[in-house]
Amino acid sequence: MVDDSRDNRSLGTSGPDVANLGLVRPPVVYLGSIALGLVLHLLWPARLVPPPVSTPVGAIVTVLAIALFVSAVRTLQAAGTPIPGNRPTTAIVRTGPYRFSRNPIYLAFSILQLGISIWVNSVWLLATLAGAAALILYVVIRREEQYLERRFGARYLDYKASVRRWL
Repeated sequence: MVDDSRDNRSLGTSGPDVANLGLVRPPVVYLGSIALGLVLHLLWPARLVPPPVSTPVGAIVTVLAIALFVSAVRTLQAAGTPIPGNRPTTAIVRTGPYRFSRNPIYLAFSILQLGISIWVNSVWLLATLAGAAALILYVVIRREEQYLERRFGARYLDYKASVRRWL
Protein backbone atom coordinates (compact mmCIF):
# COMPACT_ATOMS: atom_id res chain seq x y z
CA MET A 1 0.00 0.00 0.00
CA VAL A 2 1.23 3.47 -0.90
CA ASP A 3 0.03 6.51 0.99
CA ASP A 4 0.27 9.14 -1.73
CA SER A 5 0.43 12.81 -0.80
CA ARG A 6 1.06 15.12 -3.70
CA ASP A 7 -0.63 18.13 -2.15
CA ASN A 8 2.66 20.04 -1.79
CA ARG A 9 1.39 21.81 1.30
CA SER A 10 3.75 24.19 3.00
CA LEU A 11 6.08 22.72 5.56
CA GLY A 12 6.29 25.96 7.43
CA THR A 13 9.90 26.40 6.46
CA SER A 14 11.63 28.72 4.05
CA GLY A 15 14.00 26.04 2.79
CA PRO A 16 13.49 23.43 0.07
CA ASP A 17 10.81 20.78 0.55
CA VAL A 18 13.28 17.90 0.97
CA ALA A 19 14.49 15.61 3.75
CA ASN A 20 18.21 15.95 3.14
CA LEU A 21 19.80 19.12 1.80
CA GLY A 22 22.95 17.19 0.97
CA LEU A 23 25.01 18.01 4.04
CA VAL A 24 25.35 14.34 5.01
CA ARG A 25 24.77 11.99 2.07
CA PRO A 26 24.31 8.36 3.22
CA PRO A 27 26.21 6.67 0.36
CA VAL A 28 29.16 9.00 0.99
CA VAL A 29 29.02 8.29 4.74
CA TYR A 30 29.18 4.53 4.19
CA LEU A 31 31.81 4.71 1.43
CA GLY A 32 33.95 6.96 3.63
CA SER A 33 33.48 4.57 6.53
CA ILE A 34 34.52 1.60 4.39
CA ALA A 35 37.53 3.48 3.03
CA LEU A 36 38.66 4.51 6.52
CA GLY A 37 38.15 0.96 7.81
CA LEU A 38 40.21 -0.48 4.94
CA VAL A 39 43.05 2.00 5.53
CA LEU A 40 43.09 1.15 9.25
CA HIS A 41 42.99 -2.54 8.39
CA LEU A 42 45.99 -2.17 6.10
CA LEU A 43 47.91 -0.28 8.78
CA TRP A 44 46.92 -2.45 11.77
CA PRO A 45 45.26 -5.70 10.69
CA ALA A 46 42.93 -7.15 13.30
CA ARG A 47 40.86 -10.23 12.53
CA LEU A 48 37.17 -10.35 13.19
CA VAL A 49 36.41 -14.06 12.66
CA PRO A 50 38.40 -17.25 11.99
CA PRO A 51 39.81 -17.08 8.43
CA PRO A 52 37.92 -20.13 7.05
CA VAL A 53 34.65 -18.45 8.01
CA SER A 54 35.32 -14.97 6.65
CA THR A 55 34.90 -15.50 2.91
CA PRO A 56 31.74 -17.63 2.77
CA VAL A 57 29.91 -15.82 5.57
CA GLY A 58 31.03 -12.39 4.36
CA ALA A 59 29.92 -13.18 0.81
CA ILE A 60 26.48 -14.38 1.96
CA VAL A 61 25.91 -11.30 4.14
CA THR A 62 27.05 -9.02 1.32
CA VAL A 63 24.69 -10.66 -1.19
CA LEU A 64 21.78 -10.36 1.28
CA ALA A 65 22.54 -6.65 1.70
CA ILE A 66 22.54 -6.12 -2.06
CA ALA A 67 19.23 -7.99 -2.39
CA LEU A 68 17.66 -5.83 0.32
CA PHE A 69 18.95 -2.66 -1.36
CA VAL A 70 17.60 -3.69 -4.78
CA SER A 71 14.23 -4.61 -3.29
CA ALA A 72 13.95 -1.29 -1.43
CA VAL A 73 14.88 0.74 -4.52
CA ARG A 74 12.44 -1.16 -6.74
CA THR A 75 9.68 -0.67 -4.17
CA LEU A 76 10.25 3.10 -4.11
CA GLN A 77 10.37 3.22 -7.91
CA ALA A 78 7.11 1.28 -8.16
CA ALA A 79 5.50 3.80 -5.80
CA GLY A 80 6.74 6.67 -7.92
CA THR A 81 8.59 8.43 -5.12
CA PRO A 82 12.17 9.66 -5.50
CA ILE A 83 14.97 7.74 -3.84
CA PRO A 84 17.46 10.53 -3.08
CA GLY A 85 16.69 12.50 0.08
CA ASN A 86 17.44 15.76 -1.72
CA ARG A 87 14.23 15.42 -3.74
CA PRO A 88 10.71 15.83 -2.30
CA THR A 89 9.12 12.62 -1.03
CA THR A 90 5.75 12.03 -2.70
CA ALA A 91 4.49 8.96 -0.84
CA ILE A 92 4.74 6.92 2.32
CA VAL A 93 5.61 3.45 1.09
CA ARG A 94 4.34 0.51 3.17
CA THR A 95 5.09 -2.38 0.82
CA GLY A 96 8.13 -4.58 0.19
CA PRO A 97 10.86 -4.18 2.79
CA TYR A 98 9.14 -1.00 4.03
CA ARG A 99 6.62 -3.28 5.79
CA PHE A 100 9.41 -4.30 8.20
CA SER A 101 11.79 -1.34 8.28
CA ARG A 102 11.27 2.38 7.75
CA ASN A 103 14.86 2.60 6.51
CA PRO A 104 15.69 -0.54 4.52
CA ILE A 105 18.21 1.25 2.29
CA TYR A 106 20.26 2.41 5.28
CA LEU A 107 19.87 -1.04 6.80
CA ALA A 108 21.17 -2.51 3.53
CA PHE A 109 24.16 -0.15 3.58
CA SER A 110 24.94 -1.21 7.15
CA ILE A 111 24.56 -4.91 6.37
CA LEU A 112 26.76 -4.42 3.30
CA GLN A 113 29.53 -2.95 5.41
CA LEU A 114 29.08 -5.76 7.94
CA GLY A 115 29.41 -8.29 5.12
CA ILE A 116 32.53 -6.59 3.80
CA SER A 117 33.92 -6.49 7.36
CA ILE A 118 33.48 -10.25 7.68
CA TRP A 119 34.70 -10.95 4.14
CA VAL A 120 37.86 -8.85 4.57
CA ASN A 121 38.04 -10.11 8.16
CA SER A 122 38.54 -6.68 9.68
CA VAL A 123 37.64 -5.38 13.11
CA TRP A 124 38.35 -1.88 11.79
CA LEU A 125 35.62 -2.08 9.16
CA LEU A 126 33.21 -3.12 11.88
CA ALA A 127 34.37 -0.27 14.15
CA THR A 128 33.93 2.34 11.42
CA LEU A 129 30.47 0.89 10.71
CA ALA A 130 29.45 1.86 14.24
CA GLY A 131 30.39 5.47 13.53
CA ALA A 132 28.62 5.51 10.17
CA ALA A 133 25.44 3.99 11.62
CA ALA A 134 25.44 6.53 14.46
CA LEU A 135 25.80 9.41 11.99
CA ILE A 136 22.98 8.05 9.84
CA LEU A 137 20.73 7.51 12.87
CA TYR A 138 21.33 10.75 14.76
CA VAL A 139 21.70 13.12 11.81
CA VAL A 140 20.13 11.74 8.63
CA ILE A 141 17.22 9.64 9.91
CA ARG A 142 16.20 12.12 12.59
CA ARG A 143 16.10 14.91 9.99
CA GLU A 144 14.16 12.71 7.56
CA GLU A 145 11.65 11.76 10.24
CA GLN A 146 11.04 15.42 11.10
CA TYR A 147 10.54 16.19 7.42
CA LEU A 148 8.11 13.29 6.93
CA GLU A 149 6.13 14.28 10.04
CA ARG A 150 5.75 17.82 8.69
CA ARG A 151 4.91 16.66 5.18
CA PHE A 152 2.53 13.77 5.91
CA GLY A 153 1.39 14.43 9.49
CA ALA A 154 -0.77 11.71 11.03
CA ARG A 155 -0.27 9.34 8.09
CA TYR A 156 3.47 9.23 8.74
CA LEU A 157 3.02 9.06 12.51
CA ASP A 158 0.77 6.00 12.03
CA TYR A 159 3.40 4.35 9.82
CA LYS A 160 6.15 5.31 12.28
CA ALA A 161 4.21 3.73 15.16
CA SER A 162 3.60 0.50 13.24
CA VAL A 163 7.01 -0.16 11.60
CA ARG A 164 10.42 -0.26 13.22
CA ARG A 165 13.16 2.16 12.22
CA TRP A 166 15.89 -0.37 11.36
CA LEU A 167 14.41 -3.85 11.79
